[in-house]
This record gives sequence, C-alpha cells and structure tokens, in this order.
Amino acid sequence: MEKVNHLSTFSNPSPILPFQNFTYDKKRVWVKAFGCSANIADSEIIKGILSNNGYELTHTRKNSDINVLVTCAVKDVTEHRMISKIKRYSEEKPLVVAGCLPKTSKNLIESLSPNSSLMGPQSLDKTLQVIDASLHGQKVVALEDSMSTKVNLPRLRLNPIVSIIEISSGCLSECSFCQTKLAKGTLRSYRIGEIVRQMEDDLAANCKEIWLTSTDNGCYGMDLKTDLVDLLENCSNIEGDYKIRVGMMNPMYVPRFLDRLISLYRDNDRIFKFLHMPVQSGNEKILQKMKRGHTAKIFVDVVREMRKKIPEITIATDIITGFPSESERDFKETLNLIEESQPDVINSSKYSPRPGTVASKYPKVGTSIVKERSNRLHDIIKKTSMTRNGMWNGWKGEVLIDEILDNGKIQGRNYAYKPVIMNLPGNQQFDPKQILGHYLSVKVVKVSNYSLFGESIS
Repeated sequence: MEKVNHLSTFSNPSPILPFQNFTYDKKRVWVKAFGCSANIADSEIIKGILSNNGYELTHTRKNSDINVLVTCAVKDVTEHRMISKIKRYSEEKPLVVAGCLPKTSKNLIESLSPNSSLMGPQSLDKTLQVIDASLHGQKVVALEDSMSTKVNLPRLRLNPIVSIIEISSGCLSECSFCQTKLAKGTLRSYRIGEIVRQMEDDLAANCKEIWLTSTDNGCYGMDLKTDLVDLLENCSNIEGDYKIRVGMMNPMYVPRFLDRLISLYRDNDRIFKFLHMPVQSGNEKILQKMKRGHTAKIFVDVVREMRKKIPEITIATDIITGFPSESERDFKETLNLIEESQPDVINSSKYSPRPGTVASKYPKVGTSIVKERSNRLHDIIKKTSMTRNGMWNGWKGEVLIDEILDNGKIQGRNYAYKPVIMNLPGNQQFDPKQILGHYLSVKVVKVSNYSLFGESIS
C-alpha cells in the first residue's frame, strides 16, 4: 500500500468487504466515542455532519450499515479495549476507526483490520468522504491535520443540555509518558470570537451546561496573545441561564493568571467552582522524569490560594502510580501531597508504557509493587474524598439537573460541580428527560466518596 499524505482512497478491484445483507440506500451509521470529553465532542461533530447530509444515526450497532469508533489511546488498558472492539466490529460490517489511535498506532490497526478506514482527530472535515467511500467498499486513510477549527460545526449532542466546546487542539507539553501530543500535535488555540459564537448557538439550542475543553486549557491563547481568563470573561458575559465547566489545565500555566482566575471564579455565578489540575506525582525527581514542566510546590501553592479565597471549590487531580524508577519514598511523597492538598477528586492510574513515548524505554517498576501502591493510593483517595464530601452534608441550595441515571434517579450539579443524586420530585408520572436543564432546590442528606445524595425541598 502506498504512503498517504492527506486523504487517499484505496480500491480493490475485487470486493474487500465480505459482508452480507448490506444496503446502501438507508445509510444508517452507528457512532461510539471513548475517552475524554474532546472525543465525545468529536463524535457529536461527526454525527452532526452526517445527519446534515442525509445519513441516519442509529443507537444500536446491529441496525447500522457502517460503524464509527472514536478511539482513545491514553492507556494500554484502554488501547486493549479499543483493539478488541476494532477486531470484532470489523468482522460485522464496514468500520471507520477515528480518534487518537489511528494517529498513534496506524500500523497496529491496519494489521488487525486491514480493510477499515482511518480518520484522525484533526481530520473531521473529511467525515463525508471517509463514510461515503467506506460504504462503497473502499478504504480511506485521512490522518493529515486539517486547518479548519472544530467550532461552529454541526453537532448532535449526547446530552441535549450539555454543550462541549473544544477551545484548542494540541498542547505545549512534552510529557514523556503521553501519546496525546503524538495524536494531536502542538497548540492551536481557536479564536475567542469563534468560541463565543459557538456558545451563543448552543445556548439558543437550550444547552445549560457549557464544557470548555481541550488537551490543556492552561496554555489556551499563548499562540494568540491571550489566555483562559480572557476567554472565560467573554464567555460568561453572554446573556442566558447557564453554567460553565472549565476543563483540565496543567499546573505550570496557572500561576500566570491565578489572581485573575480566582477573582473570576469567586465573583461570577455562571462558572462552576471547579478546577481540574493534574499533578501526577508528589515527587520532584519523578515529575522531572515525566517532563511535566511543573513542581509539586506549584500545584500545592495554587490549591492553597484557591481554597483560601474559595474554600468550597472542588479540586480534581490525576495521579500515576508506578512511574519508572519510582521508589517507596517517592510514592510516599505523593501520598503526603494528597494529605496536604486534599483534592476532592483523584483520578488514579497505574503507569503503562505507551508506544512512541520517551518513558516507554525506561525500566519498569515491578507489577506487584505497582499494584500494592495503587491499593494504598485508593485507600487514601476514599478517605480524602469522603472528608471533602462530608463538608456538604446538610447543605441546602440549587442544583442543575444534567443527567438521568440508569436506576431511574436523577443527578444534578451544585455550584461547585458536586454531583447530587436524588429521586424524581413529586409525581413521577412524566418523562424524566423533561427535568433536564432545570434547577431544583435540594437538601443533601447523605454523602459517599463519589457523590452527594439529596432530597428535593421545592
């Protein structure tokens, strides 16, 4: 197969897709996304483009004529899940593998599913060509990055009241363990005016919860001589009834606008009091090996300043256990950092080497050691989360209902983005979806490490 640069279509003189009962007239597409909120947003754009061009979206794979997987490549466990699905789905009907994995592991995917089409995370403008060709038995590889942005594109939302707006692509980091840079490249911020127009359109479509997301919100605007706070000021000045959830930002960029960010968070009711700032380790030597670009002190100092001015703010962070060369002493420094900073939410993962990264060449820590440390970390996570959630027991206030749970209950978010789970209020003889996007006055009556549990008081 010849090398491709931007978009190439490969046709086999004989049919390459041995599927039975295949129909082209209905053009039903099943799209499924895995991984981060940016991947969810990409899947919404793919569905929006297809829907606007005469394709029918189906909720079940068995009813589709073609399947699209928006993949994630952040961990080896996730990659194994993706590989299993790619192998299984490609045996059923035409398959398009989109997302990060085609960019980071193209040869692997082609060895497992040689007839599947590939589409990268920055190639969504090729969606129609890829789907149409794949439906007609042709393989397409579209992995070159497009110059178009991902704002103001048609989209079909997974949750009708949640607008996921990607504010930039790529990042400025060089983390030694991460494949995301390999998939998404360097930072390219989208202009504030474009993001504001997208948000205005989404609010007009009845969205109530706006997620501003990217690979790293902290470095947003550094290529445009602006920053995240400028963007948030513009977005929060839009008329309407909504809340903004600010996505992940790496610690090293926060000090340059920390005072302005604190003032905005404290004084603006349209922004959730929520900050996701991955620290990954509490040991300086390990952070240097990770090439994180920040110190543990920077993380702790930012948390301390935020909590000083906004004590109830929800702080989320990420921890990697068992990074190459991590000693017991190094790990204990991570536990000490958690004790000192008391994050509300800690996303923990065991280190897994990712192909093409610098850290994949480092000697690994023993599996049994990593498992034992991970168990200890989970114990302290439960304790810390329970302590922070316990502060909300008995709290009364408004929550924005943003999810209908599988067990028939509903979930809302309070002003600090804490999830509050409750029963449907009053007479339950109505479609629960009717309550999405509405506010309820609640009282928190119980807490767990993960959630608050409330009762409606209005």
